[in-house]
This record gives sequence, C-alpha cells and structure tokens, in this order.
Amino acid sequence: MINIPERQIRAVYDDQTIRVYQAYSDEIADTALAKGTFVSPPFKISRMTWIKPSFLWMMYRSGWSYKDAGQRRILAIDISREGFHWALDNSCPSKPAPSMNEADWNRLKTNSPVRIQWDPERDLHLRALPHRAIQIGLGEAAVPLYVGQWIRDITDVTDLARTIHDLVKNNRLDEAGARLPPERVYNVIIP
Repeated sequence: MINIPERQIRAVYDDQTIRVYQAYSDEIADTALAKGTFVSPPFKISRMTWIKPSFLWMMYRSGWSYKDAGQRRILAIDISREGFHWALDNSCPSKPAPSMNEADWNRLKTNSPVRIQWDPERDLHLRALPHRAIQIGLGEAAVPLYVGQWIRDITDVTDLARTIHDLVKNNRLDEAGARLPPERVYNVIIP
C-alpha cells in the first residue's frame, strides 16, 4: 500500500500551469468558455470562489455534475503556477487554530485574501479517503487576479465527468480509473 501524507496537493500540471476545477451553471460556464475567463456578470467577481486541484473532490462536491443546476457544468481551469503560488503564499486556514483568540483570527483573515481548507480526498465511489485534498478559497482581493491574470485555458470536462460516473455505476472501475485526469504530487510548501 502507498503511504500518502495526510495533506498533499495532487494535480494535473506542467512547467507553466496547474489545473483546478470548478462547477457552474450553464450561463457562467458558457460565458467563461466563450471569453477564456470568467466575466461579471454572470460570474460574481466580488464573491469568494473556491478552486480545487482534485478532480474526484470536485466530483464529490458537484455530484458528478448532477447535484444542482448551479453545478451542472464542470470546468477545468489551467492557471499560471505563479498565480497558484501567490494564492498559497497569501492564504490562511479557513478555520482558526484552537489556541487562537478571536482578535488574532480576525486580523489574520483580514490580511489574507485566500483561505485554505483540507477535506477528505475521494475515491471513484466518492467515499472519503484517509488523506486530504486542498481547496483554495479566493477572496475579493484575489478573484480579480484569478480572472484577469492567472487563467490560461478553460475546458468543459462535464462529458468526461459523466462518462466516468456511468462507468462507476456499471462497476467498470478499471475503465473509470483509466479515464481520470493524470494527477500527480505537486510539491510545494504551504505557509
């Protein structure tokens, strides 16, 4: 058995970009695909937006794109590695440390435009695994950088998600696993 650290980023990436996933309504997805980035409206640039490098965690969150109309379309967004690192370098945890008082927590949140959350990674049946996948919440100061500078490409992967889901439902797990995006360990130190 492979020993996977409890917290480890796994993603599709190359020398220039790293892929993250988001799920949106048809209107937001269609506009983003046409423009090559998210456009307001219909995208809400003043609202925190969460990006996820883990394909299976995105499938869990969106119910393979069937959860609701607001998550009907799964988008793969290739962003610059510089932008990804900026997000990590300017982040704080989504919850305070147990020893942190409220004033210190509020000060940390105010000075951190990005939130980091670690949630259980998922298997093909979307069951929780013992290691965790990162979610990155881009706040109001970070979203303009994301949509204006970091995005290099957006691809609609809804059909891929639904194909893998159908294979899982039919217990064709080897075939489903073979279609997963080739995520690998992304070595980076998170402050």
